[in-house]
Amino acid sequence: MWNLELKRGKVQPLYKQIVAFIEQAVENGLLNGGERLPSERAMGELLGVNRSTIVRALDDLEDRGVLLRRRGSGSYVNGEKWGLRQYPIMNWQTPARARPDPAAAARERLVVRYRQEARQSGRTLTDCSGSEPAADLLPSLTLPEPAWSEVLSRELRAEGSLTGLSFFRETVREHLRVSLGLSVEREQILITSGARQALFLISQCLLKPGDAVGIEAPSYFYSLPLFQAAGLRLFALPLDREGVVVEGLDAVVARRGLRMIFLNPVFQNPTGHVMSRARKEELVGYCRARRLPIVEDDAYSLLGFSPNTGVSPIKCQDTRGQVIYVGSLSSYMGPKIRAGWLAAPKEIVDRLGEVRLHMDAGLSVLPQLLADSYLRLTYPEHVVSLRARLAKRSAALQDKIGAEFGGYFDWFPPSGGLHLYLYSRKGQQVKDSTLLEKMLRCGLIPAPGSDFGDAGNNFSMNFSKFSEI
Repeated sequence: MWNLELKRGKVQPLYKQIVAFIEQAVENGLLNGGERLPSERAMGELLGVNRSTIVRALDDLEDRGVLLRRRGSGSYVNGEKWGLRQYPIMNWQTPARARPDPAAAARERLVVRYRQEARQSGRTLTDCSGSEPAADLLPSLTLPEPAWSEVLSRELRAEGSLTGLSFFRETVREHLRVSLGLSVEREQILITSGARQALFLISQCLLKPGDAVGIEAPSYFYSLPLFQAAGLRLFALPLDREGVVVEGLDAVVARRGLRMIFLNPVFQNPTGHVMSRARKEELVGYCRARRLPIVEDDAYSLLGFSPNTGVSPIKCQDTRGQVIYVGSLSSYMGPKIRAGWLAAPKEIVDRLGEVRLHMDAGLSVLPQLLADSYLRLTYPEHVVSLRARLAKRSAALQDKIGAEFGGYFDWFPPSGGLHLYLYSRKGQQVKDSTLLEKMLRCGLIPAPGSDFGDAGNNFSMNFSKFSEI
């Protein structure tokens, strides 16, 4: 593949032509993740340039995150997203082809085979790989008053198209105050069609291509394509059981100059960890001193098994408008009811609302009416039942994992949320593909840690899908 004909002259520096050539080879699958490049000297001979030109090109590719360079070992194609300089994908362009991932493809083929065998034999195969709650845990929803004619009338009037229906914003404001102790003004709330729209608006409107952002490692943020669509670079923030490690964050900020951090601090997906109050205070103080904005995605905080679990949002510590709080009802009502919100300073709410209005002509009324009815009438009773059933399912899944895989995994018992994270025991010689097949044989489909930017032989399990019987 190294038959590049370099154009000499003032059109483009030689090292930039080499950078573009290698990037294109990665994009087209001619170079795969983890593949080793020829040595600097050998590459110079193949391309007919001196070694210093090759070194400059490789330095550029390393800075963009396309390559990983290991002293004494050589240069390798980065098979992950960490640090990778993405280019924004506009909706009128043909999306760039995803990089081939042989390991992921092999895992998918294995899962498909076991699904087919389960269907043919009538055997139960429980899919615990998703992030949404099990369907049998969702509430029964009915269309509240006003009737359909009034819904259509509101749609035609484009009522609340900029920031959301005023009465639903008030319901959300009261819900945040009563349930989480978070006090915000109604004008500081923007209704969205789910948390992902909120994250998309933030990434597209408050950041620019090439900006570096930090996310927890591991994190479900890693799997979202919206950061790639915005041309952002992702950097891993170290995580322990109390949340993001501030010393580790400081090291990343010093090296990468982060513009924003995205956190899921309560019942974090996939680890289930809850950020401690002390860590929240330390984090907010650090970010305030460095003028570093925080985006807080709060998807599960009201799913604690015990009322003593500290679910107070980071936003409660925010006195200077540095935290954008994102919430939704997907983990309570299911992912099909696209109703969410963000809480931020009014100028940000107005700005994002204006942009969203130009993008999709505003919000649909019906999901807001259903979500408003749920919060006012159904939520108080439903969430009590939901917590109890999730606690039973979590315990049942842990019992099964302990009985079948006690020698392979360690884990921290969840105190709420939807996820159990399994850490492959250190020192064991079992391959991740073997562990996956063992789990499939036992009737479980997990999500590999690589989906979250972690080791492939760690696994995430959505215990809401597992029967508590």
